[in-house]
Amino acid sequence: MSCFQIAGLKEPVFQLMNLLNTSVNFTTPVYRDTLQTAALKNVITVVLCISINYVNGTLVHTIRNHQVFNSNPRYILYIHLVINDMILLIMFTLLQVLSYIMFTLDVSLCIVLQMVAIFVNLNNPLTLAIMAVECYIAICFPLRHTQICTVKKTYVVIGLIWALGALSIIPDLFVTLTTESIEFFNSRVFCLRENVFRAPYLTVKRDVSNTVFLVIVWFTLFYTYFRILFTAKAAAADAKKARNTVLLHGFQLLLCMLNYVFNIVLAGLTYFFPKDVLAIRFAVAIFIQILPRLISPLIYGLRDKMLMKYLKRYMCCTRNTKTQSQKRTAKA
Repeated sequence: MSCFQIAGLKEPVFQLMNLLNTSVNFTTPVYRDTLQTAALKNVITVVLCISINYVNGTLVHTIRNHQVFNSNPRYILYIHLVINDMILLIMFTLLQVLSYIMFTLDVSLCIVLQMVAIFVNLNNPLTLAIMAVECYIAICFPLRHTQICTVKKTYVVIGLIWALGALSIIPDLFVTLTTESIEFFNSRVFCLRENVFRAPYLTVKRDVSNTVFLVIVWFTLFYTYFRILFTAKAAAADAKKARNTVLLHGFQLLLCMLNYVFNIVLAGLTYFFPKDVLAIRFAVAIFIQILPRLISPLIYGLRDKMLMKYLKRYMCCTRNTKTQSQKRTAKA
């Protein structure tokens, strides 16, 4: 994952472009952010992060506190997806703020942050694929759905998703530990994946593994969508809803894929607008890293009637509790 970092105020202007994007082979003069601009960007990012995570956290809290959801594999997978989104937002915001405050980080700390970000970034497409399979089983094999999609099996699948993520990034860590010197781990770097996992063949491995993951996920989505599309007419209403859900999963996956073209988009826009690299980087990162995290609550929070019912009940209870607390305070 190419987590977004905005350039801090310490780097020389003519070297900034190469540090921000290692794939760019030219050096372009870039104007640094003023203190006011830097503060405004960080405030926007932090406010968006807190707001979106509050919405997602409310949904997770509502689901976790009602057994009707905890016994449904579909909502368990949804919670997993939303928690991944929340972690991604936190990592994004943390790296951006740190890039302004300190610009460079200790290599060891950067490795930990990047590994967490890469883990959760790989989890999202795989979770979307599993959710599409669950929809497919519910529509095409309704009588066997409760036998195939159990709570226990759902947690096993989630464990396998994390195991696949580990297989993708842990080899990078071992290679780095065995090939880099002690001085490297005691040094400070601008926190990008390419700056801590520096072996050239690791980049090739990353691209190959990302391609394999995405091909598998896209194949799964297409297969489940067309199988649901041609399902029995007796389940027409449910099949239509399931098809729409799989289509939305495809849209979410497209947003996930934007992470893989982040550097390409950034390099292209910077080539045409070299003086606006900081503004471009901020806008692209907001569009790719933050706004997609709103999709999950919109898809399930607004489309799922049962979830909306419990969510409204939770919001009403919270509002009533606040009102009673204010009345007690006023009387006191």
